[in-house]
Amino acid sequence: MNGAGGPVVAVGAVIVVDGSLLMIRRGHAPARGRWSLPGGRVEPGETLEAALVREVREETALDIEVQNLLGVLEVPADDHHFVILDYAATVVGDFNPVAGGDADDVRWVSLDDVPALDCTPRFVETLRGWGVLPAGPARRSER
Repeated sequence: MNGAGGPVVAVGAVIVVDGSLLMIRRGHAPARGRWSLPGGRVEPGETLEAALVREVREETALDIEVQNLLGVLEVPADDHHFVILDYAATVVGDFNPVAGGDADDVRWVSLDDVPALDCTPRFVETLRGWGVLPAGPARRSER
């Protein structure tokens, strides 16, 4: 489990511009090499909003403005247990991301192309359920 013995609170940013979603490819475990949203763990004493602004800046070099909470995703596993709060956000300033921090790649991905990527578990289903991604055929891992 994680060091504290309980769930770890994390945040993610859902940023859509001109029909494309900002995505990062994870550079570290868990889910190394899979595509997901920019975001990460909330540090002690940090607000959810401050954590999200910091994580997005570290992973993409973009500045954001946090908007409304879209939903909560729980990811329990043998070696970790995350409770992830995903927020809508907008980019402030430059729209050209640069991978850094825990991300080994970052790019804008057309909403229609997201399901074809090797995404983190339940990513596509979750974003479809929240109305971010259009409904479509199941991915191989969803069947």
